[in-house]
Amino acid sequence: MKQVAYYKGCLASLSAKELDISTQALAPKVGYELIELESVTCCGAGDIHEAEPDYYLHLNARILSYAAATGADTLMTVCNVCTLNLRQANHQLLNDAALRERVNDNLEQVGVPRYEQDVDCVHFLWLVAGESFGKLQEVAHKGLRGLRIAPFYGCQILRPSKLMGFDDPDKPDSLERIIAACGGEAIDYPAKIKCCGFPIIQAREETALAELIQPIEQAKEAGADAMVTPCPLCHLSLDAWQSKLKKQTGKDFQMPIFHLSQLIGVAAGLEDAELRFKRHVVSMQPVLEKLAL
Repeated sequence: MKQVAYYKGCLASLSAKELDISTQALAPKVGYELIELESVTCCGAGDIHEAEPDYYLHLNARILSYAAATGADTLMTVCNVCTLNLRQANHQLLNDAALRERVNDNLEQVGVPRYEQDVDCVHFLWLVAGESFGKLQEVAHKGLRGLRIAPFYGCQILRPSKLMGFDDPDKPDSLERIIAACGGEAIDYPAKIKCCGFPIIQAREETALAELIQPIEQAKEAGADAMVTPCPLCHLSLDAWQSKLKKQTGKDFQMPIFHLSQLIGVAAGLEDAELRFKRHVVSMQPVLEKLAL
């Protein structure tokens, strides 16, 4: 197995624990030994990046430092926002020697190892759809039995494309290939690469919900049984805020939402205790019943 440093971020540690649990259970099946990072903080999302850019840089440099200290050359995340923030910070540090020296001096003063050995921050999606795709095809033996799945990428795992670099930002296909490898049918629809509305929900809820309704409504109209996303923030929007959409529009979509590791986990035969579907707001029962048939 390949050892990778594992940064699960805030949501998988707290409100989306099912994401962490399913990822930890699935990773060995697709060839990864996860070295979980301890004593790490939030990556700052977009808020700290905008308000305090230098603090954001140090925050992410600290995470990169602890990842490098494991000896692994890969840092794996399960969050689009974490991936973007860590790759942005890493790009700055790798391309500005003076900046890296200043940040390292500050890290050293608070007892954090200097960030000397470079690590590559990647999303779990990229690993499974890339170097471990063959392994995925082997372990997805139970399959999704023709389940119609609508992939939702969100925005921050695709753009800026020069920094992220795995998928075509306009025509990504990694989720579709994973769905097909697991025996499901991928549903295509325009809004799969749009924002879920999460970043502006507190400031402009009406605008955020107008963003959110597009992928859910389009997926429903296209005949999807469920949706899947590689981002816990997108999952929170798509799953928990369907109740907000019902209140605002009167439309009760009841669209089940998979975390990526749960979707693959079902095909790989993970147990109920490793999937934790009961933590979802929208019931997954219609999907599970269809799979049972």
